[in-house]
Amino acid sequence: MSDDLICVGSIGGAFGVKGDVRIKSFCAQPSDIADYNPLRLEDGRTLNLTLLGPVKNGYSARLSNVSSKEDADALSGQKLFAHRNQLPDLPDNEYYHTDLEGLEVVDTGGVTLGRVKNVQNHGAGDLLEVHGPNLKTAVLLPFTLDAVPTVDLKAGRIISDPPLGLFE
Repeated sequence: MSDDLICVGSIGGAFGVKGDVRIKSFCAQPSDIADYNPLRLEDGRTLNLTLLGPVKNGYSARLSNVSSKEDADALSGQKLFAHRNQLPDLPDNEYYHTDLEGLEVVDTGGVTLGRVKNVQNHGAGDLLEVHGPNLKTAVLLPFTLDAVPTVDLKAGRIISDPPLGLFE
């Protein structure tokens, strides 16, 4: 996947029998996903999305070139991407998750703690899932200013002051 593409949502499967789909938006303002047409699938296909209305945990939507329940079901689980230049610029200290994934995490003394595999959010704020050779299991590092005072995208690293005992 190109660095130029940002994941803005995913397809949850068919919604009804006419080819409509259920989508989950990852945008700060969920309905903004429709503003980023055309969207791209992981396999490179492009499509246009029209929101039909809110449903539990997302929206019902119509996708171009999808006209049957079978076509909609075939797209279940697919991620939807927009080009970076279509998305708004972020204020300081805000980042697209894709920009954080793969960054090296070091402590304030410069010791490598691991790398960010992905960013999770279970409702109480973002967590960086950090994996490393000296870690028995993944560590979920709170993505707060206290625990992550510095993100240096150009250097490809995050400087962390993790809560005591988190990386032991």
